[in-house]
Amino acid sequence: MRGWVSWRKDRCWITNCSGFFMTQTLIPLLVDALANAALIFFVAVGLTLVFSVLRILNVAHGSFYSIGAYVAASLGLWIVSIGAPPWLTFPALLLSAALVAALFGPLIEHTLIRWTYGKSEAVQILVTFGLFLILEDLQRLLFGVQSIYSDTPMSLLGVSEIGGIIYLNYQLVLVGLAVMVLVGLRVFVRHTRTGRLLTAVVADREVSLAMGIDTNRMFMIAFTLGVFLAALGGAMATPTTGVAPGLGADTMVLAFAVAAIGGLGQVEGAALAAIIVALAKVLAIYFMPALDAVAPYIVMVVVLSIRPHGLFGTAQTRRI
Repeated sequence: MRGWVSWRKDRCWITNCSGFFMTQTLIPLLVDALANAALIFFVAVGLTLVFSVLRILNVAHGSFYSIGAYVAASLGLWIVSIGAPPWLTFPALLLSAALVAALFGPLIEHTLIRWTYGKSEAVQILVTFGLFLILEDLQRLLFGVQSIYSDTPMSLLGVSEIGGIIYLNYQLVLVGLAVMVLVGLRVFVRHTRTGRLLTAVVADREVSLAMGIDTNRMFMIAFTLGVFLAALGGAMATPTTGVAPGLGADTMVLAFAVAAIGGLGQVEGAALAAIIVALAKVLAIYFMPALDAVAPYIVMVVVLSIRPHGLFGTAQTRRI
């Protein structure tokens, strides 16, 4: 009997320990991972959307992320400085992304990106890399080299305490917004006329052109939408991390890894890959901080060694 009681106590202790680990460690890590995945997803899905329609791997995509972050932070600080209602910083985040997309999307696609259609991949990468360098210098010229931080939206939303753990409500908003973007993109592609035209261009641009579809207009819409998604990711990240020079390059490399893991041109793949990469980063930070920077790329190597075209990608024939 004494041994049985002792076993029950041990079992109870193990059960409590398991529950403690779930509430105190696992769930907070999962929330952090999902919040980070949401930010990565915004920029990665824009990159994969542009590639699927334009067939261009845009190296400058990360610059739109950092420009969106700079504009959102500057606009948020300006709203606070003039004494306007702080809640205006929320629509300012979306407005910043829309402004960046409207200003840079059609302009860059029409003047620079359109010239690379039909060119070799090497030419496309060189052109977009040159664009990346120009945009990075433009950011330093306009916003300086100091970090900018505007946390008003995150402060207004406050925190929630669940099971003794404090969560930032802003993190939950990021997760919800990412789900809305994912669903919205699927609805846009499958249930709107413009989305179906984009799907036709992705399937075969020459046949689409022969059928009278304005492919140049479709390219501009897809590129502008990609810029908007990247800028939205940067704007939404500003209240949590701020913005500093070099943010675009770091984000670009991570977005490439996510797009490769999910499969280039795959929206659902980008969503799943963003969660996997974010979870790998969070687990590395918690258990092995030295592997924080390389954890996403270790995951990428493992996935691509098993599935060379990514989780959702498929091998495609190529016309020569």
